[in-house]
Amino acid sequence: MGKVAVAVIVSLWVISVSILVNRIVPEPYMDEIFHIPQAQQYCIGDFRSWDPMITTPPGLWGRVHPWFTPWGGPKGPALLNVASALVELVFWANGRKAMKRLYGSGVVDVASLTAVLAMYLACLKKSYWCSAVLGALAVVIRQTNIVWMLFVACTGVINNTLVCTRDNVEENNIDTAIRKTNRSTSNDNVTSNSNLRRRKFSNALGTDKQSTPSASFFSANHSSGLLDEVEVILLALWHRKWELLVSFSPFLMVFVSFLAFVHWNGSVVLGAKEAHTVSPHFAQIMYFGLVSALAVAPLHCSIGQIVDLFQSFWKRRPISFFQVLIAVIAGFFSVHFYSIAHPYLIADNRHYPFYLWRKVINAHWSMKYLLVPLYVYSWFSVLSTLGKVQRKIWILAFFLATAAVLVPAPLIEFRYYTIPLYFMILHSHINDYHSWLLMGLIYLALNIFTMTIFLFRPFHWDNEPGIQRFIW
Repeated sequence: MGKVAVAVIVSLWVISVSILVNRIVPEPYMDEIFHIPQAQQYCIGDFRSWDPMITTPPGLWGRVHPWFTPWGGPKGPALLNVASALVELVFWANGRKAMKRLYGSGVVDVASLTAVLAMYLACLKKSYWCSAVLGALAVVIRQTNIVWMLFVACTGVINNTLVCTRDNVEENNIDTAIRKTNRSTSNDNVTSNSNLRRRKFSNALGTDKQSTPSASFFSANHSSGLLDEVEVILLALWHRKWELLVSFSPFLMVFVSFLAFVHWNGSVVLGAKEAHTVSPHFAQIMYFGLVSALAVAPLHCSIGQIVDLFQSFWKRRPISFFQVLIAVIAGFFSVHFYSIAHPYLIADNRHYPFYLWRKVINAHWSMKYLLVPLYVYSWFSVLSTLGKVQRKIWILAFFLATAAVLVPAPLIEFRYYTIPLYFMILHSHINDYHSWLLMGLIYLALNIFTMTIFLFRPFHWDNEPGIQRFIW
């Protein structure tokens, strides 16, 4: 009942806001001038034409095209609305305008996130073929999701290897305990006692497995280090190489297909390749750490978290101090040599990053260095929180996947942070309802503020005709 209530509330909120947006902003805005003609071509069944300014594949339209094509005209707005709501539950279609605007209105990011999370859920349920198909869908929605597909495959391998190893150890412990007990009993009672104890141990093990959700496969074992986990995984991979190769071959096929596409296309992006060249933007990792900590501010920006982190460092000194020193040096190195001011960033005042770059990061030559301690604290707080409930190898895989997505991106955009932020929050196991309530209120206030500015505070550029609006 709770899930239905949440779905109804979210649907009513999204539908009402979308109606308001369509009425106040009826004309194409920003990149919609490229996406609208493309969407029109798709709706009439022309799949051969492609606008060279569009960078992402048409994965979203591949999903919604069967719904939209029959009702794309002005005679069917109601059915178009229903189809749109069923597809994403985040966009309210209003006649032909909504049909044309779905492709480039930001719903691509929602579809991308939805596909990635569905892929992850299928992998946790060990439905690897289904997970790989969802991964392929995620990739044709947004190319960088190939990294998250590999991350999901890695979590599946971690599940299979470490959990099976844990089960084998527990079974061996059961057998050892039974043998020790059997030596002290008479031969007449050996069989009955052995079977009884085996049933008790097995029932306890089975109860533990059933009562533990899939996420607990990553539950941290604080007595083991990263190298221990890597060693266990490598040994398990070697002994079960053919079994695992067969199980995860669907992911391998999707990955090989992606490599073939990149070779054929000459780039990861489809269009506007000169504006989206791969650049070593290591400062992006620093930005993500701070944004993530602020997104979960009740957890990472509290006095209690600061004290706990300091006490943890103090207990592990001097190793922890050496780690902090290395992190600070890496932070200074990143912001000094690998901080990129993309032309889109410094020329477009319709987004938050423009003002953060101009008013905060680039306010003074020293500001980007003064922010490094905040970046380092944010990452240590995030990693410390994850380390309480996740395995070290999982945390390493998450960090590498996040870096693989963010470092090559020269442009600073919050939408690039969405998927790693979701993974971080979902695996932090936040059980404090006050924190959830406070985060919800913060997100609600921020979105209301942004939508208010977008809808009711338009402005004009001197060098370009038309109305401009502020958006994420």
